[in-house]
Amino acid sequence: MSLNPIGFQELPFNVFPSLPPGGLANIVSRVFLESFLGGTRTYPPFLIAGCRCGHAAERPTRPWCLTMMKKWIHKLLLLDLLAGMRVTFRQQKPSNVATEQYPEERPEVAERYRGAPRLNINPDTGDTMCIACDLCAIACPEKLILVGSERDPQTKHKVLTTFTYDLSRCMFCGLCEDACPTDALELTQDFELASYSREGLIWDRQMLEEGPRPSAYEH
Repeated sequence: MSLNPIGFQELPFNVFPSLPPGGLANIVSRVFLESFLGGTRTYPPFLIAGCRCGHAAERPTRPWCLTMMKKWIHKLLLLDLLAGMRVTFRQQKPSNVATEQYPEERPEVAERYRGAPRLNINPDTGDTMCIACDLCAIACPEKLILVGSERDPQTKHKVLTTFTYDLSRCMFCGLCEDACPTDALELTQDFELASYSREGLIWDRQMLEEGPRPSAYEH
C-alpha cells in the first residue's frame, strides 16, 4: 500500500477476492468507486481504514464501505439466487420433474398399506358380515373399538347393533382385522382421513360400511 501526493492510498487487492480480477462484480465496483472519487484509482484513508498490505498468504482486511457495496451488488445482480439455482439444476434436471395432478390423479400406495377401516357387507344378502364376536375390540391394543350387539330371540344369535371406531387413537397395526374370523373388518388403502374436528374421526357403523363422505364446498 502506498500514498499518492495528495495523501490518498492505493488498494493493492481486489474488491472481491473470491472472484477473478475481471469478474462482473469487481468491474461494477471499480467503475462505481472511480466515478465516485472523480476517476482516480486511489482512495481516501477513511474508505480503507483498517486495511493492511501483506504477502500473498495474508489477505488484507476489507473496509466497511466495500463490504456494504459487495452486499448491495449481490442483491442487485441476484448473485445468491443464481448460485442457488445453479446448485438446484446441477442436482436435478427440470425435464425429468413431473408434478402429480392430485386429486384428479390418485397416487399409488403400497399393496400392504393399511388405511381407513371398513365393515364389509355380504354381497349376496346385503347384511353385514360382522357377527359381533367382539374379538377385534379385545385384540385392539388401544381399546378404541366399541361393539354393540343384542341377541336375536328367534335364532339365539348375537346381532350387531352399533360399531364405533375411534380413528384419532388408531395406530393402524392391523391386529383387529387379523383377529376377525369372518373378514368383516378390513383396513383399506384409503389414506384421506383428515377431519376438521375430533368428532369427525369417530366413525360409526354407517360410515364404516359406506365409507367416508367428503365435504362439498361451494366457491
